[in-house]
Amino acid sequence: MFSPATLEERRRYYREEWSDNDLPKFIIKELNKREFGFDHLGHGPNDRYKVFKGKDSLRRFLRYKSPFAAYISVAFYNNPRRREDWLKSEYIFDVDAKDLPIRSCNCEGVCETCLSEALEVVNNLLDTLEGNLGLNNIHLIYSGRGYHIRILDTNLMEADSDLRSEILKYVAGADIPKSEYSNPLEGGTRYKIEHFSIPIAYPKIFTSRIKYNMMHLTGNEEIEGINPRLLKDIIKNRQFLENDEWGLFKSKIGPRRYKDLITAMAKVNLSSIDAKVSIDLKRILRLPTSLHSKVSMKCVEVKNRETFNPLKKAIPKFVEER
Repeated sequence: MFSPATLEERRRYYREEWSDNDLPKFIIKELNKREFGFDHLGHGPNDRYKVFKGKDSLRRFLRYKSPFAAYISVAFYNNPRRREDWLKSEYIFDVDAKDLPIRSCNCEGVCETCLSEALEVVNNLLDTLEGNLGLNNIHLIYSGRGYHIRILDTNLMEADSDLRSEILKYVAGADIPKSEYSNPLEGGTRYKIEHFSIPIAYPKIFTSRIKYNMMHLTGNEEIEGINPRLLKDIIKNRQFLENDEWGLFKSKIGPRRYKDLITAMAKVNLSSIDAKVSIDLKRILRLPTSLHSKVSMKCVEVKNRETFNPLKKAIPKFVEER
């Protein structure tokens, strides 16, 4: 498990286990308007601008080539072979377990622990996307070592990168909440440092994100803006956050260091997500049902995020028989 798949194992997967019946409906719909890309040798997707008329031609290609990785564009084009005449794009949130800035494991790649923590982050994002923003037609994909939130809401599909960036910062909790009632800080900017006093709307999202971060610190992290002493004091006093006693927590940390902490945690919130993927209108992502050959796991749609376990749902047969 989590070791690379051999060429023979890839052939076995695509010829014996892979089925076009497993392709999600949102992938099948308008399949011929998407660009496909492939990595055949493990060096990155250099075989691009492929187009398939339907499932049959895709199936024949995968069985014949057994690629190291298979990708599909988030964009729809009238001319996908040249990536011309762009029509619309999915809106993506990419959370990779190995890139989480705060995770309780010490593994060098991915493991059961950090995959579970990545799903926790994803669940928080989904709650905001669905509950606060009211977005629909959202699909969750296990990518092999993380998760892709793929949003096909009609209100967002034609949005430009600037709007996607603003939504990303809101959902991630990447901006410190501002309020005309807060105390002015440096440069005349009026930050709502006591954000916990208004537990609604965006301040509530921001508060929940930084609380999650601090409750999951191990003490081994290297976070810009947080020195080892501050990190130690956060962990020492975070029991106050369990009951949302932010005032007591701030008094223990100190106002100036608290300001540094909040600023640093806003950056951590954003770094939990691959921002480049979210704002890229022409990105390609791993094709659901394809094999992530670096870790020998399947890229699968998550039907029930409360019960999903990648170690049960995304393990190819050849791994079980190794």
